[in-house]
Amino acid sequence: MGIFDKIRGEFIDIIEWTDDSRDTIVWRFPRYENEIKMGAKLTVRESQAAVFVNEGQVADAYPPGMYTLQTQNMPIMSTLKGWKYGFNSPFKAEVYFVNTRQFTDLKWGTQNPIILRDPEFGMVRLRAFGGYAVRVVEPVALLKELAGTDPQFRTEEVSEYLRQMIIGKVGPAIAAAKVPMLDLVTQQDRIGGAIASALNLELRANGVEISKFIIENISVPPEVEAAMDKRTQMGVVGDLDQYTKFQSANAIEAAANNQGGAGEGLGIGLGMALGQRAAGPQGAPQQYQQPQYQQTQYQQPMAPQYQPPSAPTPQVPPPLPQSEQWFIGANGQQLGPFDRGQLGQQISAGTLTRETLVWKSGMPQWTPAAQAPEVSPLFGATPPPLPPQS
Repeated sequence: MGIFDKIRGEFIDIIEWTDDSRDTIVWRFPRYENEIKMGAKLTVRESQAAVFVNEGQVADAYPPGMYTLQTQNMPIMSTLKGWKYGFNSPFKAEVYFVNTRQFTDLKWGTQNPIILRDPEFGMVRLRAFGGYAVRVVEPVALLKELAGTDPQFRTEEVSEYLRQMIIGKVGPAIAAAKVPMLDLVTQQDRIGGAIASALNLELRANGVEISKFIIENISVPPEVEAAMDKRTQMGVVGDLDQYTKFQSANAIEAAANNQGGAGEGLGIGLGMALGQRAAGPQGAPQQYQQPQYQQTQYQQPMAPQYQPPSAPTPQVPPPLPQSEQWFIGANGQQLGPFDRGQLGQQISAGTLTRETLVWKSGMPQWTPAAQAPEVSPLFGATPPPLPPQS
C-alpha cells in the first residue's frame, strides 16, 4: 500500500446507513479516528434522517436524499467551525442516522387492575392490553431529549418509558368516556384515539409521536367473569320452573325407555299422578248438605222428618308415594333408575362406589355418591363383598 493510499484511507468519502434491523431508532456512523472529507457523499434513504453533531452540539440535519458535503449545504456546521470564506480540508464530526419509519411491534398492558365506577355493577376492576406504533417526527429533538450520544438507540430503551405513560392515560380515558363496562368493546377505537392524542401532547417535545394506538381487550378478573357467565346462563335458561319441568320430563322419558322394573313402577306412578291432575276439583266427591228449616211467627216449627242414614261415602286412598329414582353413571353408561334398596344391591355388586356419579330429579348435575346426602349412608350399612373362597 502506497503512502497516498494510506492517507486516502484516513478520509471518509461515503456516509450512509443500510438498516438491517427492525428495532433500531438511532444509529451513529462509525467514524472513529477518521475524518470526513470535504466533498464526501452523504446518502439518506427514505424513512431516514441524518444529523451532524459537532463537539456535542447538534448542527445540520438532512432529510432523505443524496448530498455532496460542502460549506454551502452545511450552514450550521460552517458557523460552529468558523468557516467564513469556504473550507476544503477534512473535518471531524459525528453523524447520527435517525429511523423515521413506524415501529409497530410495541405492546402495552396494565400490570395492576384499574378500579372504576360502573353505573350497573358499581365498583369494578378492569385490565386492558393492546399495541401501539411510534415514529420519530423531530430527529433533532429526539437526539437531545432521549437518544443522546447512544451509538445505537433501540426501541427497547424507550418502550418502558412509553408504557408507563400509556398506563397513566388509560384509566382517565376510560373513566372520561362514561361508557358502561358491557359497552366498552363498542368504544375501544374512540378511547384509543383519545389516549393517543393525550400522549402526543407530551411526546412531541421528545421528537416522537404515537401514530397508532390499539386497545385489543378490556377484561375483568376471572372470578367476575365466572359470575357473569352464571348470569348469562340464567338469562339463556329463562323461566327456571319451566326448565326444571323440562328436565324432569326428559328424565321420565329416559326411565320409560328403561326395561327394568323401576321404570315400570315409575310409569304407573306417573299415570296415577296425571289422572288425579286431570280429575281436578270436578272429580272430587260432594259433601252431604243438611236441609235448612225455616220458622215464622205464624207457623209452629216443623219437626224434621225422619230420613234413613245414607251410606257412608267411600274413602279414596291417596296415591302411593313415589320412591326416589336414582341413576348411576358407570363405565361410561347410564344405569337405572334404582330406588334406595336397589342402590344397596349395586353397592354390594361393586357397581356403585363412593366415586361413582349419581343423579336424581331435582339435582343440578351429576355428583359423586359419597357427596350425595341420601346415598352416602348406604355405604356404611352395606357389607363389603365376600372374600374369594379357597
